[in-house]
Amino acid sequence: MTASRIDTETLRRLPKAVLHDHLDGGLRPATVVELADAVGHTLPTTDPDELAAWYFEAANSGDLVRYIATFEHTLAVMQTREGLLRTAEEYVLDLAADGVVYAEVRYAPELNTNGGLAMSEVVETVQEGLAAGMAKAAAAGTPVRVGTLLCGMRMFDRVREAADLAVAYRDAGVVGFDIAGAEDGFPPADHLAAFEHLRRENVPFTIHAGEAHGLPSIHQALQVCGAQRIGHGVRLTEDIPDLAAGKLGRLASWVRDRRIALEMCPTSNLQTGCATSIAEHPITALKDLGFRVTLNTDNRLVSGTTMTREMSLLVEEAGWTVEDLRTVTVNALKSAFIPFDERKALIEDVVLPGYASAL
Repeated sequence: MTASRIDTETLRRLPKAVLHDHLDGGLRPATVVELADAVGHTLPTTDPDELAAWYFEAANSGDLVRYIATFEHTLAVMQTREGLLRTAEEYVLDLAADGVVYAEVRYAPELNTNGGLAMSEVVETVQEGLAAGMAKAAAAGTPVRVGTLLCGMRMFDRVREAADLAVAYRDAGVVGFDIAGAEDGFPPADHLAAFEHLRRENVPFTIHAGEAHGLPSIHQALQVCGAQRIGHGVRLTEDIPDLAAGKLGRLASWVRDRRIALEMCPTSNLQTGCATSIAEHPITALKDLGFRVTLNTDNRLVSGTTMTREMSLLVEEAGWTVEDLRTVTVNALKSAFIPFDERKALIEDVVLPGYASAL
């Protein structure tokens, strides 16, 4: 069966894995409204549907800096223990409802300290909320395994502090690390000491690269900092001058040959101007060339999307089949930052049987 014949409900039920999804970009609109009222924060609108539309329109500007600016309102309601617990729990439940069986959620603890919480308290509170969500999802018969990636903000000075927390909480739900924020002008090597520390401590990390900045950002993330995955990586195609012929440059060859996962987010990339359409998004060409591409949502509220929607768009506009969807799901689990035996079990016991039933 080709994916083009699969209806949206069937797509929703397919087991999914997401590696690149931001906690503060995935809140429920109604939750933002309720929490904003509780803390006295003014929103563009207090109607949940209108707020969801505002987010999508504001982020759909073709500019990464403006896209990031939309997070002002979600972050404003994530400064208290109550706000963090609720948003983390709902995050898990929303993924489970979308058919996600494995997810890595990322956020920067330093951005949640304006209400007086220490960064360590933020981490512990988010983990508590995620655990509550996983327990409820399992009880409802839709189990989902969620690991946490702590982020340092690349334009600020607390990256090493966030890296230390990733080490400290690696046995308490934190599975890896990332740097986020404005990419252009803030190269990953500015934080080399943090990445060297993580490598010494055997903590894996991904780096946002190849989105707002091009090949030098990807090269530095891999060859200087030692990233095991690349967040976005859309502009890797600049090292493949002829996608149709598939002649790779040295960096692109390195990425493909070493099975470095690319955490690609089609809708988000359209919003920030990194791609012109779903049909022409590099994820399809890179998949066809044998790169380890993965499919992700990035920010579900801000991009007005879900994993089911991302799959549907690729099916409808880029001609993807159910086999393609299975490939990127398996790719994600192969490159997840959890132990091999857990990844293997999810692939063999959950993902492959789930897709077999749709073929």
